[in-house]
Amino acid sequence: MASRSSSTLRKSAPRRATSAAKSKLAKAKSVSKVAPAKTPAKAKSKAEAASGLGKLPEWNLTDLYAGIDAPEVARDLDALDKDCAAFATDYKGRLAEETAKPEGGKWLAEAVRRYEAIDDLAGRLGSYAGLIHAGDSVDPAISKFYGDVSERLTAASVNLLFFALELNRIDDAVIEQAMQAPELAHYRPWIEDSRKDKPYQLEDRVEQLFHEKSVSGYAAWNRLFDQTISSLRFRIGGKELAIEPTLSLLQDRSPEKRKAAGQALAKTFKANERTFALITNTLAKDKEIADRWRGFKDVADSRHLANRVEGEVVDALVASVRAAYPRLSHRYYALKAGWFKKKKLAHWDRNAPLPFAATGRISWPDARKTVLTAYGAFSPEMARIAERFFDDRWIDAPVRPGKAPGAFSHPTTPSAHPYVLMNYQGKPRDVMTLAHELGHGVHQVLAAKNGALMAPTPLTLAETASVFGEMLTFKRLLGQTRDARQRQALLAGKVEDMINTVVRQIAFYSFERAVHTERKSGELTAERLGQLWLGVQGESLGPAIEIKPGYENFWMYIPHFIHSPFYVYAYAFGDCLVNSLYAVYENAAEGFAGRYLDMLSAGGTKHYSELLKPFGLDARDPKFWDGGLSVIAGMIDELEAMD
Repeated sequence: MASRSSSTLRKSAPRRATSAAKSKLAKAKSVSKVAPAKTPAKAKSKAEAASGLGKLPEWNLTDLYAGIDAPEVARDLDALDKDCAAFATDYKGRLAEETAKPEGGKWLAEAVRRYEAIDDLAGRLGSYAGLIHAGDSVDPAISKFYGDVSERLTAASVNLLFFALELNRIDDAVIEQAMQAPELAHYRPWIEDSRKDKPYQLEDRVEQLFHEKSVSGYAAWNRLFDQTISSLRFRIGGKELAIEPTLSLLQDRSPEKRKAAGQALAKTFKANERTFALITNTLAKDKEIADRWRGFKDVADSRHLANRVEGEVVDALVASVRAAYPRLSHRYYALKAGWFKKKKLAHWDRNAPLPFAATGRISWPDARKTVLTAYGAFSPEMARIAERFFDDRWIDAPVRPGKAPGAFSHPTTPSAHPYVLMNYQGKPRDVMTLAHELGHGVHQVLAAKNGALMAPTPLTLAETASVFGEMLTFKRLLGQTRDARQRQALLAGKVEDMINTVVRQIAFYSFERAVHTERKSGELTAERLGQLWLGVQGESLGPAIEIKPGYENFWMYIPHFIHSPFYVYAYAFGDCLVNSLYAVYENAAEGFAGRYLDMLSAGGTKHYSELLKPFGLDARDPKFWDGGLSVIAGMIDELEAMD
């Protein structure tokens, strides 16, 4: 997850990879990487009672495996080795010749089915390792398990690399003829999607080298980032806090605590800047090498290809958002400063709760009821699916030492089900985070019927369901709030979330573009990275936010820069799209919910433009983005009128 706010780092939809098993491994890595740490039952119940949050759920990963020492793990790893080797023996070097034969479509369909089954098994193993590591990334035994499984998956899937490469080398006319067979026609979306990668594929042995070196290359640097960020401690008021509770203090009512948290973050980040600068430089160089070998021209082209979105569409989105900074973030933060009776807010006060907002924390049962009621009013089917996450223990909510910060919904694999990770602390924004991640979860459950190869959704639509879920929940809360001041606070909170989703993410994207572009000419020092960061932050936040010393290193903790370069624009894409989609919903006759669920159920089988047609929306229209941004501007108009 990108940081919609400083304490909600959203992660959900990882980039596709050429190899099926590699894709599942990448998925496990990009989820922010969980077996919950064991706490004595009595101590836990006392802590829950004291917090006022109620009993927070910890997920049950036994639906995947019973534990890291479970015999089924070793069994499935051995089975994966054998299946991958057998697949290579049966199919390597034969695809073009066999597919051209009269029964070639049936023959190739059977190969794809076997490939998909391997993908599902690899997904189960990789997801379990990634999830258990997310729960405790500093435990040596879990870290070893995660590393060992990652290496085994990479080694086994080397035998699969040939398949996508050979498939994409089949003549267009031959593959089209083969897809006339019903058995292969089922996989047409996946085959056509895979063949879009054809211009950027390399010779087989080079692909194998890239694949095998990933374990000691970018995967190792990703792991170092995770372990380092989880082990950082920030000294506040005589206590040593992990990053998640420290970031949470930036939303505390006490200005002293917000300032202390901001300064503690700056101090610890400064002490670790060389490590994070090295990680960032190394991964940017690694990406530059891969892009150069594959023939990508622009630093973000590989992400656009993975997202199945045209670069010019993203450019139009970025241009529209940057042009809107003055009427969105600049205007809102000036309003917020006024509510605090100041001309400017320090950067650590950017997400401070409003002085007139209701106090108190929201219990877990109340958060559950709020989200499920909002979902149910829109679609009983959507609420039924979301309820399973609570009833079947698919959610891990408590804050724990060593647990990954932020939140995500990880789809795992179609033969299992998604899991949601949160760090729930009872704030209104945490309720929105729950609605967001359950939106992802519902999407992933609905798309699973497409199978392991066609369930994954490109990022162009991956954030649609999550942001739509937030909007449903927000509208429900707003409709129930009668007090004028609390309505103002609720509306302001939504505007802040939208600014964090749209403005902040486009600023992140601009920062990444600057870093990756400049890295082509040599390493960037931590100081230079800080300069680039301050440049985009100053432009996006505007004059009402005073950037204090130390903020120059706040780029260090954003995991998307490490795990999924250029992921972040998907949030802005999704938010603007949902604003337009919700406007259609509010003016629609019967049937919108059915069409919406059909869109989610399509998974990765259709291009975003095809899925938006039933709603009369076209993201390629230059005016499309301005319409979505106007929704945010309209809410700020409403806030100004309330003053």
